[in-house]
Amino acid sequence: MNIYPFGSIIVIVLIFILISIFLSFVPIGLWVTAFFSGVKIKISELIGMKLRRVKPSRIVVPAIKATKAGLNLEISNLEAHYLAGGNVNTLVDALIAAQRANIPLQFERAAAIDLAGRDVLEAVQVSVNPKVIETPNISAVAQDGIEVIVKAKVTVRANIERLVGGAGEQTIIARVGEGIVTTVGSSQSYKAVLENPDSISRVVLDKGLDSGTAYEILSIDIADVDVARNIGARLQTDQAEADKRISEAKASERRAMALAREQEMKAEVEAMRAKVVEAESQVPIAMAEALKSGNLGVFDYYKIRNINSDTDMRNSISKISDKNQKKENK
Repeated sequence: MNIYPFGSIIVIVLIFILISIFLSFVPIGLWVTAFFSGVKIKISELIGMKLRRVKPSRIVVPAIKATKAGLNLEISNLEAHYLAGGNVNTLVDALIAAQRANIPLQFERAAAIDLAGRDVLEAVQVSVNPKVIETPNISAVAQDGIEVIVKAKVTVRANIERLVGGAGEQTIIARVGEGIVTTVGSSQSYKAVLENPDSISRVVLDKGLDSGTAYEILSIDIADVDVARNIGARLQTDQAEADKRISEAKASERRAMALAREQEMKAEVEAMRAKVVEAESQVPIAMAEALKSGNLGVFDYYKIRNINSDTDMRNSISKISDKNQKKENK
């Protein structure tokens, strides 16, 4: 008698488990929401998303948002974009923003921009509301040698057509910096730059710096101009210092050569003195040989001695005269 109620409970539990599994695998609630939102999607498509490991809410919720905004997007296209690694929600928001702003933006181009790694929603927002890019301090030198520090603010608007493959903000900053350096460098004086900073803006803006970039430059405004160092004077000072060092090096070289030559001359004089001493040491020997051989007589010898004595006396007298003359001069 009690077996039947127990079997009914088991059946009810099994039915409950099967219904729970079915509801967990098939998002009925999401399908109902899509149906009443006007999004035409089959339950089989939701099951297919589950099998392809695609979270259905990531596709259906943006599709509902697009339908309510008046956009006609295919579910298959949204799923394909999701499987390619794109952000479906951001993509749909960008398409809605572009529609509201009357910006012609097709799904394929928006998807390409998103897959290229750019924020497509931010691009649309920048197209509607231009943003300001502030450059760092840019150092430039006028023709008079005075360094000028310039900071600029560049107002840009995103160019939807060039977002894919176009250069970014860093290219804009680099080109503006190059234009500022060129413009300041062509100025005769730093005073001209200080008096007319807007001339820098005009010249730089006319160069078409936004070519090949993802932005369109609307204006370039000089935010600040400061006078820095006198580069010309510093270069002249450095050149003078370099010339001075070169001259000192050459003078040291000449002085070293002179000292070396002096040492060589001293060595030569000492060698000559040694030869003279050696020759003088041979004189008595030669005289003795001459006396022995009869080539030199005694009277000739004494005559030579008298000549030497007279020479020594004259040298002594001349030294005494030189000393007296120096005392009188003092």
